[in-house]
Amino acid sequence: MIDRHILSLGAGVQSTTLYLMAIHGDFPCQAAIFADTQEEPEAVYAHLEWLKAQSGPPIMVRTRGSLGDDLTRGENSTHQRFASIPAFTSDGINSPSMTRRQCSREYKTQVVEQTIRREIVGLAPGRALPKDVQIIQYIGISWDERSRAFDVERRMKRGWKAIFPLLDRQWTRADCREFLNYNVPHEVPKSACVFCPFHNNNQWARLKAQGGKDWDRIVQIDTAFRTPGTVVNRNLQQSLYLHRSCKPITEIDFANSKQGSFDGFLMECQGVCGV
Repeated sequence: MIDRHILSLGAGVQSTTLYLMAIHGDFPCQAAIFADTQEEPEAVYAHLEWLKAQSGPPIMVRTRGSLGDDLTRGENSTHQRFASIPAFTSDGINSPSMTRRQCSREYKTQVVEQTIRREIVGLAPGRALPKDVQIIQYIGISWDERSRAFDVERRMKRGWKAIFPLLDRQWTRADCREFLNYNVPHEVPKSACVFCPFHNNNQWARLKAQGGKDWDRIVQIDTAFRTPGTVVNRNLQQSLYLHRSCKPITEIDFANSKQGSFDGFLMECQGVCGV
C-alpha cells in the first residue's frame, strides 16, 4: 500500500500547530495544502509566508478564485446561481435563519481533494484512486471542537482516511495557543474569510478596529447583499446580512449586541474552516 500523507493547512491556530508538529517529526507529512478563498485577513497571508520560510513540508497554495467576487456576481465556483456563504435573514418575527452554505466544500475541501488527486497522485480527471494508494489527511480539529470531526470522517471516500492528531492528544485550542507561544514569534491569527457570517462579536469588533482593506471588504460584501438589483440577492424576498442581528454591519455596536451562545464554527458544515 502506498500512503500519501497530506496536511490540510488553514494557516490558523490548530493547523499551524500541526504543521510545526510535522516539522518536529511528530507525524509524517509529504505536503501541506492551503486552499485559498482569496478572502482571508491580511494577517493570515503574512503568517502563511512565515510558515513557508520554516523549511518544513512544501506548502501548496491552490485556489478556485475569489469567493467574494463570485458572491457579488451571484455565482459559486462552478458559476451556478446562488449565494455561496450562509448569510443571515429574518422575517422580523422568528429567530434568524441562514441561507444555503456551499463555500467550505467548494472553496476548501474540493480544492484540497483535487490538488491531491491531480498533482500528488497524478490522476487524470474522472479517474478513480488506485486500490494500492491510500490518502491520509491530517486535520487540525482540537478537543474542544471534536464534534466537527464527525462530518469530516463521514465524507471520506474509499481510499481516504482522516487523522486528527490534536484529538489524539486531547489538545484544546488553548493548548495549541500555549504551544505556539513557544514556537512562533507573533500571534497566530484565526483563519476564516474576513466576511464569514460565523464570526462572533469579538472577531467582528477586532476586524472593525483594525480597519483597512479587510474591513472595507466586509462592508462591501454586506452592502451588496441588500443593494437593489444586485445579482446576489435576486429572487429573495427577505434581506440578507453578515451579522446574526440582521442589521447592516456598519450599524452594529458589537460590544453591546446580543449574540447569546452562538458559536459559528461549531455549526460549520464541513469542519475545515477556522483552523
